[in-house]
Amino acid sequence: VVSRSKRRREESQRSMASSGAAGTPPQIVWNESQRRFETEDKKAYLEYRLRDGKIMDILHTFVPPSKRGLGLASHLCVAAFSHAKSHSLAVIPTCSYVSETFLPRNPSWNS
Repeated sequence: VVSRSKRRREESQRSMASSGAAGTPPQIVWNESQRRFETEDKKAYLEYRLRDGKIMDILHTFVPPSKRGLGLASHLCVAAFSHAKSHSLAVIPTCSYVSETFLPRNPSWNS
């Protein structure tokens, strides 16, 4: 018996493979007006607040259940941290995914 979430993840992976996206990093878009980084379909996203024009406070990361397990949250974080670095912004990881999962797995972004 396969769990419903595992079945959805497998279906999503097959769908990505059939669209030629397998092995290709997802396209992450910076939506400056909404202060988010998001997938092209806008279904997975990372929200932030800009404080004093110098600090990116990452508030929330969301990936819909059908797309979980594909590394999208990590790709969103890399996009946000890369943006912060290139714009000389400090980062506050308020989002629990960022502070408890992404940063421990990716300590190079911890500076």
